Amino acid sequence: MPVGDKKRYTAKQKRKAAAIEQSYEDQGVPRQEAEARAWATVNKQSGGGERQGGSGTRKSEAAKRRDREDSAQRAAQTRRGVVHSDRPLQGQTKAELLHRARTQKIAGRSSMNKQQLIEALSNAS
Repeated sequence: MPVGDKKRYTAKQKRKAAAIEQSYEDQGVPRQEAEARAWATVNKQSGGGERQGGSGTRKSEAAKRRDREDSAQRAAQTRRGVVHSDRPLQGQTKAELLHRARTQKIAGRSSMNKQQLIEALSNAS
């Protein structure tokens, strides 16, 4: 988007900028400075012009709900110590990796970070 081009902004963003600009002008700020401050404020608050897509915009509410439930179940299983050995090492949590390292009696496991645990488990296999 070229500098100064306002085509990508929503009507709400344009109204907000106009109101902020008017407020600055009422305080005695020159028009160009008021406009610059107004658009800077709108950009800071909303991240700029209208966005295409975004995180989770293509997912239905039902799919989001299923994913949240699945995530919650996996988190609960991890807290209970259930190990998902069917997943690759990279996809497992550090707690799961520590549990596997404990069962394989890998020395120094408690001071290892996740990547070191993955390497140690790979070498032990």
